[in-house]
Amino acid sequence: MADDLSDAQLVARVQRGERAAFDLLVRKYQHRVIKLVSRYVSPPEAQDVAQDAFIKAYRSISGFKGDSAFYTWLYRISINSAKNYITARSRRPASQDVDVDDAEVMGQTEQFSDRDTPEALAESHEVRDAVLSTIRDLPEELRTAITLRELDGMSYDQIAETMGCPVGTVRSRIFRARSAVERRIAALSEK
Repeated sequence: MADDLSDAQLVARVQRGERAAFDLLVRKYQHRVIKLVSRYVSPPEAQDVAQDAFIKAYRSISGFKGDSAFYTWLYRISINSAKNYITARSRRPASQDVDVDDAEVMGQTEQFSDRDTPEALAESHEVRDAVLSTIRDLPEELRTAITLRELDGMSYDQIAETMGCPVGTVRSRIFRARSAVERRIAALSEK
């Protein structure tokens, strides 16, 4: 029976005070939200960030008007929760220092490997930062479409349903977003 209910029906029930309906929404989207936020934070932290996102969603669901799909709304909350977590984490002092004696042991793990030279790391960070910056600077409809496709792995039909627009519009938005990212990466290569 719970699978037969649409997100809109479940949201309406939550807005009427039925907490069990929100549990169904959490079960439906928890894996997608964890996968989404794990693109920003480490897997152990992703669970906490996802939980925080669901708590924020629950607390503000009375203000959800249904102008967008529920997952699109939850997606925005999740991304903001991940960004807030990263900001808060950067303000905290480092919790783990590497001792000189431990450096040899760590050199045998994946954490520090030969391919992680300062130059390679700097280049990969530069590309990653450029891609993320470009996506962040895109208009919201392009940013949402490319993120749902590339990060969440949603199909064009699912994105169209989530965003409430035709599939052709989704294809156009994704094409324009990819073009912007490709131009930015090409500009980096020319340096």
